Amino acid sequence: MRHYYSDHATCGLGLTRRQVMHSSLLSGAGLAMASRLAVAQAATSASDAGVSAVPAKTPKAKAVIQIWLAGGPAHTDMFDPKPDSGSDYTGPLSHPIETNVAGFRIGELLPELAKVADKYSLIRSMTHGQNGHETASYLTQTGRMPGRLVYPAAGAVVTAFKGFPDSEATANGSAAKSLIPPYIVLTQPMGRFSEAGFMGIRYKPFATGGDPNAQRFEVEGIISKDLSDNQQRQRRELLGKLNSLSKVVGRNAGLQAAAEAREEAYDLIVGDAGRVFDLGQEPDEMRQRYGRNKFGQSCLAARRLIENGAKFVTINHGGWDTHKDHFATMRRKLPELDRGLGTLIADLSDRGMLDDTIVWCIGEFGRSPKVAVESPWNGGRHHFGACFSSLLAGGGFKGGQVVGESDSRGETVKDRPVYPGDLIGTMYELLGIDPEASLPHPMGEFVRATPGEDEGLESGGRLTELI
Repeated sequence: MRHYYSDHATCGLGLTRRQVMHSSLLSGAGLAMASRLAVAQAATSASDAGVSAVPAKTPKAKAVIQIWLAGGPAHTDMFDPKPDSGSDYTGPLSHPIETNVAGFRIGELLPELAKVADKYSLIRSMTHGQNGHETASYLTQTGRMPGRLVYPAAGAVVTAFKGFPDSEATANGSAAKSLIPPYIVLTQPMGRFSEAGFMGIRYKPFATGGDPNAQRFEVEGIISKDLSDNQQRQRRELLGKLNSLSKVVGRNAGLQAAAEAREEAYDLIVGDAGRVFDLGQEPDEMRQRYGRNKFGQSCLAARRLIENGAKFVTINHGGWDTHKDHFATMRRKLPELDRGLGTLIADLSDRGMLDDTIVWCIGEFGRSPKVAVESPWNGGRHHFGACFSSLLAGGGFKGGQVVGESDSRGETVKDRPVYPGDLIGTMYELLGIDPEASLPHPMGEFVRATPGEDEGLESGGRLTELI
């Protein structure tokens, strides 16, 4: 858990970190989360200069679950199979399978996704031409090329417009409030770029750490491996009795805010809000459906987080940088992806949540369609930004569709190029984010939320055929 201020710096409430420690007497996880909540409360109490509250259209989507396949997944082994290209290109994965949508075939190791193809669509003509991890990751997540400004990733932008009480209201007009952080990464930060960019630390995601498949999902700053919930409750009661500042809290606005942050922190640790991270609340049958592995249980955790108010959840699922021994890795990773993602889409649909939840599966690029059989690669695939694929489901996106086409070997875009900014802009439209709204900039500069062609970016246009 990141700490946002030093021992002697103020936290935005007129208090130093030492004072917060003294007033709350929190230990370990509680102190870290209380600090985070206190800063968030202070920031939320002021309006975000530059954030437009006027949506472009009535939103169809409320939240996003992003499956980030870090390293770059092989599009021709997954979502854009090319069985007629020959063994130099297909390797041993040369038999795509039919789905429940006529004429819609996907890779042979994805049978669960084949059962729900009517609920998602594929883009087979993603392109940006970048083959370096850092640049490609940044471009795919922000829609922009690296330059003077460090732009925020899509999750941070959604957080700015949808993630705080002052940026979204409930149906009756009152401010919506949730103890669940609006932007969450399961489980490790993505690392190839700054998710919040110039917008600052308020918009960074909360990275959970831990393993959702472990007996106890040890969420960083919330659930401690060293203390049971009962021990946390006992400490809370004892510390409440010892709190020497409790009598003056009501007479000091700063101390009152810190006390409220402390109570919210404890609710995340041992209260109802914290139980969202307890996957033991789910029936064992449901956990088995998702797959008892880190990725499968991360998909289940993502569904629970969206149910409880999160706006953007990224599952950072790495290990796709397969320069060597590619096919052995695919036989291990693709079944996990298939089971977890296929179940997530079906589960969201069964619960009536898919209509307003976007599921977005993508990596920074694809992998070279021609197999590198020479030493030292031994059947590997390399970075490939000229043409790759993405999966989209829910939140207003149609199902059972294929957008764009690659050539017979999956090496170039043959029809309907789709650039990262096109896809991100379409998601913002479905979320009701005004494309001309300005992002919160520390110096008050106007920075448009949605990438535009006037910025010198290539564009194939919004994905109107999918919405």
